Amino acid sequence: MRLVDGAVEMIDQTRLPAEEATLRCETPQEVVEAIRRLAIRGAPAIGIAGAMGVALAAARAAAAAGDEAAFRARVAADAAALRAARPTAVNLAWAVDAQTALLDGHPGPPAAAAAALADAARRIHDDEVERCRRIGEHARALLTRGARIMTHCNAGALATGGYGTALGVVRAAHAADPSVRVVVPETRPLLQGSRLTAWELGREGIAHTLITDSMAAATMAAGAVSHLVVGADRIAANGDVANKIGTYGLALLAREHGIPVIVAAPTTTVDPATPTGAGIPIEERAADEVRGIALHGRPAAPADARVANPAFDVTPARLVSAIVTELGVHRPPYERSLHAAAPRGAMGR
Repeated sequence: MRLVDGAVEMIDQTRLPAEEATLRCETPQEVVEAIRRLAIRGAPAIGIAGAMGVALAAARAAAAAGDEAAFRARVAADAAALRAARPTAVNLAWAVDAQTALLDGHPGPPAAAAAALADAARRIHDDEVERCRRIGEHARALLTRGARIMTHCNAGALATGGYGTALGVVRAAHAADPSVRVVVPETRPLLQGSRLTAWELGREGIAHTLITDSMAAATMAAGAVSHLVVGADRIAANGDVANKIGTYGLALLAREHGIPVIVAAPTTTVDPATPTGAGIPIEERAADEVRGIALHGRPAAPADARVANPAFDVTPARLVSAIVTELGVHRPPYERSLHAAAPRGAMGR
């Protein structure tokens, strides 16, 4: 993903793996729509997109006729729409709020403020990529040689702006030990595992096996998994973790089979203002995402089937063996370890 003159450009993840296409968003509203329809997805990545969207809004508003008050009002309105595009991942709100705070404190004329926001968006992007690299380095010590890592959904370069959280751990481990293997559940209903994670691992030359979500228990029971490594969309102050729907079930299975559960996420994903997972808003997505997987050209469900489609679930902290951020490995009790290692300033709060 990149911020260029007049647009935010990104890989359209809805078209992978069949086609690697660039989506060009020329208005903040198009960035909002890209986030909503998952053309760009993953907590750090949508935070970066939100920051770039605010910068794009400022550039457009600065070029339009009007006084400074009108400029600031227009950017504020666009920022609010970006912030609300998806509710669960805290990175989006964090990045947009950082941009609006910068604008509020910038005394310069609109063109100068817009330039400052563009620079800040690119810094946020660079910082998130560097955070992920450091997460991977910290997490390597938690993995045994010849690790068989199960992950869930997609927490790779596509989801983070360039390297990956859970897949960043895989990349770092594989660089040190090419015998590492990955088990990839498909991740229903939108198949981010089969469409995106398998695509990324294939491009990296990392050995992997794709399974259906319903095979996870049998795969663990067969001894084919040594570690469960996942990303996060929001981590509450007590260590409860919101991640793609199905993560909670995998964590329960991992506990049953004696498999450590490792959460890899930057500190921008930690939300000290939310005490427990009960306070994390869970996005409910469209019913057609569940009905719409076609089978031999036919619908996979009746058109009037009643559907529940929460995009995320919450894994209790008691099931999480370690949370790895760019600052290091955090162990229970997370109320202490996360805050002792990452004061509010370090968390971007």
